[in-house]
Amino acid sequence: MRQHRYPVTAAAVLCSLAAAMPAQASDLAGFDCVIEPASVTEVSTREEGILESLTVGRGDQVRAGQVIGWLNRDVEQATVDLAEARATVDAEIAELEESLAFAERERARIQQLSEAKAISATEQDKATSEAKRAALRLQQALEQRRIAELELARARRLLANRNIQSPVDGVVMEQLMAPGESAENRPILRIAELDPLHVEIFVPVERFGAIDVGMRAAVMPRYPGAEPQQAEVTVVDQVIDAASDTFGVRLRLPNPDFRIPGGVRCDIRFLPD
Repeated sequence: MRQHRYPVTAAAVLCSLAAAMPAQASDLAGFDCVIEPASVTEVSTREEGILESLTVGRGDQVRAGQVIGWLNRDVEQATVDLAEARATVDAEIAELEESLAFAERERARIQQLSEAKAISATEQDKATSEAKRAALRLQQALEQRRIAELELARARRLLANRNIQSPVDGVVMEQLMAPGESAENRPILRIAELDPLHVEIFVPVERFGAIDVGMRAAVMPRYPGAEPQQAEVTVVDQVIDAASDTFGVRLRLPNPDFRIPGGVRCDIRFLPD
């Protein structure tokens, strides 16, 4: 039987290409999403000791680097005090500087007398040696003070290690330890990082290729009084979940004033370029 070939029109080609093209950003709307903390951190300490105090508790806001508690530190504080005393003693340095100045003046006087043939070479050598010894004693004292300053810096560092600092900007979710307990190999606080937040969505596989890193989207949190926010795509998964035929997308949502809570559901609409 003879087959008939029909001409392929330009309109048919355009229709087939349009059907194969991925969805545009303006069509990417109506997805459910979840706003989550960027991280949840269990704060602990590498130092051994007893938890002496905590300055924050559940629900308190913290900033990265903020001291939120400390371990017992009596020994470390005493070491710092002793090192400070050693590093700030200037009386010996002043005395040796004066001795060196005197020895230099004496050497210069002896030198003049030697040039005038009014004194022996032995006396001149003795004055020169005394000036050199005074200089060496001063140099040794200065080196000892430098060592004391380094010991002071080390003592201060050990004292600072007894402090417990927040690693992130966020909110304390849970207090896991009370003052008086041993902090060895145990988490003390659980902190949720709220700046930035992560917006997580799962997009149908039919939309794969329509969302790229750097695209922006309008995010509407689902809680009373919420206002629309803008977020930016930072991750587009390159592995499809076969069970649900979806792929994950993550957006970065700035939250410098912590107004937006973590763990809230939201609606999202991607914005055109």
